[in-house]
Amino acid sequence: MNADDFRDYMLSFLFLRYLSDNYEFAANRELGADYPKLEEMDKRAPLALWYEKNTEDIDEFEKQMRRKVHYVIKSEYLWSSIAELARTQDADLLVTLQNGFKYIENESFGDNFQGLFSEINLNSEKLGKNHEDRNAKLCNIISKIAEGIADFSTDSDVLGDAYEYLIGEFAAGSGKKAGEFYTPQQLSNILSEIVSLDSQDPATGKKKKLNKVLDFACGSGSLLLNVRHKLGANGIGKIYGQESNITTYNLARMNMLLHGVKDSEFEIYHGDSLNNDWSLLNEMNPAKKLKVDAVVANPPFSYRWEPNESLSEDFRFKSHGLAPKSAADFAFLLHGFGFLSDEGTMAIILPHGVLFRGGAESRIRTKLLKDGHIDTVIGLPANLFFSTGIPVCILVLKKCKKHDDVLFINASEYFEKGKTSESIT
Repeated sequence: MNADDFRDYMLSFLFLRYLSDNYEFAANRELGADYPKLEEMDKRAPLALWYEKNTEDIDEFEKQMRRKVHYVIKSEYLWSSIAELARTQDADLLVTLQNGFKYIENESFGDNFQGLFSEINLNSEKLGKNHEDRNAKLCNIISKIAEGIADFSTDSDVLGDAYEYLIGEFAAGSGKKAGEFYTPQQLSNILSEIVSLDSQDPATGKKKKLNKVLDFACGSGSLLLNVRHKLGANGIGKIYGQESNITTYNLARMNMLLHGVKDSEFEIYHGDSLNNDWSLLNEMNPAKKLKVDAVVANPPFSYRWEPNESLSEDFRFKSHGLAPKSAADFAFLLHGFGFLSDEGTMAIILPHGVLFRGGAESRIRTKLLKDGHIDTVIGLPANLFFSTGIPVCILVLKKCKKHDDVLFINASEYFEKGKTSESIT
């Protein structure tokens, strides 16, 4: 099994382990003395026994669980039940897992999480040529993973850190593909610190709360979670993210839940930001239009796009013009900037070329400067990313600035060499 396939299995099963442990912990508190205590040799999930003996109380119990933890998992789909099927080489493991994934996607949460496990193809020939072979292979994979994560903490912060660590390790090992889903932690920290500061007077420190935060190229969601971490669990009203890659879109949704973000506290959309195909962001009614307090983004560098004539009249680009086909960097910037509130801050990572390239980019850059929207430019070293060796910069933008000047910071010499990339000092 190659690294990408193993990543999908490992991260998905770690996610299932978190959902299960969190649910069983909450159920234990809810049921109190009625929570079953099993014999040492009994490897079933305790909730399985409770469900068997309390069929008339299940509906009320699940209503309570939806209020407390915002989701429900049937006992047969809990990680402990799945791991036990794998340990005993049960012939029903594959079917049970398929049904469990469908249940979590469609029924566990108040909102539909359809396709959450779509990257795990349980009928793939990589697992075996027939059902029996696939079931046996899956038993071995899950048994090994269960052994590996058996001693993992059930604390959401620790599990969240483990999840982020694994994403980073997979990014380091998968080279250029890594840019699709991972922003190096140090850069993520810088962007998060910037947008959490008071936009008009950063010296006064962090804001107490951001009502809405957007990352329109959110990858695995690490940037958004980092902003949340800076402000605390109650520091953001709602998180909004968009991602075009289906694998990383699912990673982002899992990552949010695994870090304890309730399904009502975030909205991640699978779609193309440049085409603006998310109806929420296409709202033209000024009273309903989304305006966010912070935008963070690490979009694809110098992405080739195909703007059509109608996009020149799009509200995002109309005042500044269209970015060239050869590099959509300013198109991404203007997309995010269009949803920034008057008191908000935007921090975006872009290739160094946006600072000096001519043509349409020069006109967009000049317009942003003359309108007083560029607040800070931070030049960064080369080789910070697994996906590219080019030098990059951070642009900080605001709709309403207190001062007319632009702060330039040259951090290009402040780095330490690493095995596959550099790190900022």
